[in-house]
Amino acid sequence: MPELPEVEAVRIGLEQLVLNKTIQSVDVYWPRIIEKPEVDEFKLMLQGETITGLERRGKFLIIRLTHYDLISHLRMEGKYEFSEESASLQKHAHVVFNFQDGSSLSYLDVRKFGRMALIEKGTATDYAGIKKLGPEPVVEEFLLDPFAVGLKKSGKAIKPLLLEQKLVTGLGNIYVDEALFQAQIHPEQPADTLTKKEVTILHQAIIDVLGRAVEAGGTTIRTYKNALGEAGKFQTALKAYGQTGEPCEYCGGPIAKKKVAQRGTHYCPNCQQLKRRKSKGAKS
Repeated sequence: MPELPEVEAVRIGLEQLVLNKTIQSVDVYWPRIIEKPEVDEFKLMLQGETITGLERRGKFLIIRLTHYDLISHLRMEGKYEFSEESASLQKHAHVVFNFQDGSSLSYLDVRKFGRMALIEKGTATDYAGIKKLGPEPVVEEFLLDPFAVGLKKSGKAIKPLLLEQKLVTGLGNIYVDEALFQAQIHPEQPADTLTKKEVTILHQAIIDVLGRAVEAGGTTIRTYKNALGEAGKFQTALKAYGQTGEPCEYCGGPIAKKKVAQRGTHYCPNCQQLKRRKSKGAKS
């Protein structure tokens, strides 16, 4: 958390709150949040910059400024809170952007895992974390054939492979579980053993699950809220993630939980059965 739908909800909220605002000063209370440049330079470079746009790539938030791009990776529990007035410093607030009109935007992060990087304008696609990302999970960009080819090239278990963000971006622990459940594919199934039909169903499930989650404003499991202070609503639609012991909507059997690639994983043992890899001498 937050995953693609949550970051998109943050982007939409910030667009309503801070677009066209000009930064007067920046306070940094936890220097390690700033990946580059050095903190003093970061604060100085942002003075007088106006926010001209807000975009998202995968789970990265891209804040377009007059002369720079500000990359923000929320990681586990990063979030933004806006205030119309200069407010007292909040607990877990590590970076505060003070605007010329007296309002402010605070970046809060309980675990302090989030990172920001101020880079040359127009170079966000070359940023290390963004450069390696696969296509966005939308029909126009996430094409079936390249996805099928990528799966066929890997013998990795399907869940950790999808979490790598290379074949398609935006899938985190919650939405991988949901997509695999919808496609009825075991999370440990080797990617190169999926049939053409399974690949097609999984491809559509990924687009569908993430699309519905974006519409619902994401999923609130613990502390997530968007920039408007609103919780996501997709948790009410979860069929697998966090549903341990609950009946599967397909067969009625209990949803199980196990560790897959050191991540808590939810699935239906009956509907998502692990298929053995065929031996080389077996007939197809």
